[in-house]
Amino acid sequence: MIPPSQVNGTRSRYGQSGARSDPGDAFVLADMLRTDRGRLQVWHPDHVLTRQLRSRVSWIMHLTRQVVRLSNRLRAVLWRYYPAALAVFGGLDSQIALEFVRLYPTPQAAADLTLAEFKAFAQRQRYTHPRELPKCFARLQAPQPEADLDTVLVFKDEAVELATLLLRGVCAKQAALRDLQHLFRQHPDAPLFASLPGVGEFLAPALLAKFGDDRQRLASAASVQALAGTCPVTDRSGKRRVIRFRKACDREFRAIAQMWAKASLSESAWASAYWQQAGLCHVDGS
Repeated sequence: MIPPSQVNGTRSRYGQSGARSDPGDAFVLADMLRTDRGRLQVWHPDHVLTRQLRSRVSWIMHLTRQVVRLSNRLRAVLWRYYPAALAVFGGLDSQIALEFVRLYPTPQAAADLTLAEFKAFAQRQRYTHPRELPKCFARLQAPQPEADLDTVLVFKDEAVELATLLLRGVCAKQAALRDLQHLFRQHPDAPLFASLPGVGEFLAPALLAKFGDDRQRLASAASVQALAGTCPVTDRSGKRRVIRFRKACDREFRAIAQMWAKASLSESAWASAYWQQAGLCHVDGS
């Protein structure tokens, strides 16, 4: 494996003008394989099942970012003219809340609802907490700041479109998670990664996908930390010593590692103790 940055740094060995071409880069790569073979690692492709897992993990993380963006936009729009829609089901992270915005996109439409109609809507959406429906209806009917009709007219169409897009993203993410779990259960390394503290239906297959099948690819803890970007970079020369944030890494792996570190705090005594010790060191400045 030869990173592009390594090729860029090596190109100056063959010329100082800065000129470059595809045939010239091909020569640099070929000559690096001749002179630097001992420092390079042979790439062994992962099994197709592992590659499928990696693709699903990347897709789920993309959908998550999209869902967050759309949720923030929809929340900002609803605050402008329809804040009751945000409170009725406790937020926008459920399908029933998004369906409510799509079917009742204005405060006037919600005001005309009766409790019986509200319960019928929840039943059609297969709401799993029927005892909470009177409280939800009370939140919907509670006094709220009223927007003028012009403001409602300006924003209601955008709210419906955002809720529709967000609902598709949420459903796609749920389907991708089910597919990911199905693939994960077929992998021979699934029991190993499922036994890690704090992993769930997403983190266990995500870690498996990032570690891959070739155990020599990440032969040490230091190599894992470097690839995941969880350790800093030291720039040292003489008495000068600078610690920098590591930017050259697999950023998806870094996000997964950070999620796992946070999730493991409640499951691993060692992780919790390490976190508390690091917090004390940060407070003391040592």
